[in-house]
Amino acid sequence: MEEGQVRVGLAGFGMSGQVFHAPFLAADPRFALKKVYERSTDHAKRAYPQIELVRSFEGLLTPDIDLVVITTPNQYHVPMAAQAVRAGKHVITEKPVAAQSGQAAGICRLARECGVLFSVYQNRRLDGDFLTVKKLVEAGRLGDVLDYECHFDRFVQGPSKKPWKRAGGEGVDTLYDLGIHLIDQAYALFGMPDEVYADLCSQRPESPGVDRFTVSLYYPGKKAVLAAGEVVAMPGPRFMVHGTRGSFLKYGQDPQESRLLGGQRPGGPDWGRDDPDAFGTLCTAGPQGLQRQAVETEIGNYGLYYDNFYKTLCGEETLMVNPEECVEVLRILEAAQRSSAQKRRIGMASGEGKERGAT
Repeated sequence: MEEGQVRVGLAGFGMSGQVFHAPFLAADPRFALKKVYERSTDHAKRAYPQIELVRSFEGLLTPDIDLVVITTPNQYHVPMAAQAVRAGKHVITEKPVAAQSGQAAGICRLARECGVLFSVYQNRRLDGDFLTVKKLVEAGRLGDVLDYECHFDRFVQGPSKKPWKRAGGEGVDTLYDLGIHLIDQAYALFGMPDEVYADLCSQRPESPGVDRFTVSLYYPGKKAVLAAGEVVAMPGPRFMVHGTRGSFLKYGQDPQESRLLGGQRPGGPDWGRDDPDAFGTLCTAGPQGLQRQAVETEIGNYGLYYDNFYKTLCGEETLMVNPEECVEVLRILEAAQRSSAQKRRIGMASGEGKERGAT
């Protein structure tokens, strides 16, 4: 496409649409939020009076819309993405794009056939803490990484306020909600693992499915441990990375989500800047022995996802989140499910982690 304003139709205005998408679209003058699909409420119209409210998904598939952003409950991602792609729209879906890797691969193929851009909103690649770990690893500050561990722990009480999450079903649990972020981050750093081992369980009676997991990814010479739980009142480190030259520990989470939930809107040089009290600690070997230093957290900015998407539409860049990578991430997630069920490691190169759900 030639450089110009991208007209956006947003499907869904729950937490994802309200918090993670609309504010960044509204803050970027290269995008125009034109329509929002809400089945029965009018929250979007109150927040953005200039938009047109539509009561059917088909209302977004009109000639005056270039990009459809899908933030509806998980089970609608695949059929809505396919419908929008066939209508000639560029498409962004919230994660997970699908419950099964084969379904995601099918959308990727369909997008290529229809000549439209398709991506998945893996915004946690733009968390400041992850960007800090990535920078340290790529700069060799830790030497050869041997152990990488990332947690996304919370303390949850009572059932979810979202009916579709209370109901559960395929593709609706903590592994798909949080685990897919952690797997995607590890994949972005290290690529496809050789083997996967996982322990998945449900600890809370209100949970319809998995609400605690530990997923271990095995690479030549290194191991990545990814974990999350909903009964963790005092979380430990968010990141722990150990290498031949030293270690890095980081507590706390990227501040963008909490600021957005608190009503702040993106913009300004301090957006996404971490509190100095939350900076991570790097411990490396030096002439005087082990030396510790605080490492300023890289500034996170989910708006860079849309910046990249726009520049890709204009032919200036390639997608930050390639949809085929999201297929690979789902293959790892499926291997974790099989590993937990079979209580053994699953080899990714042997065909055990092959795509499921292809139609």
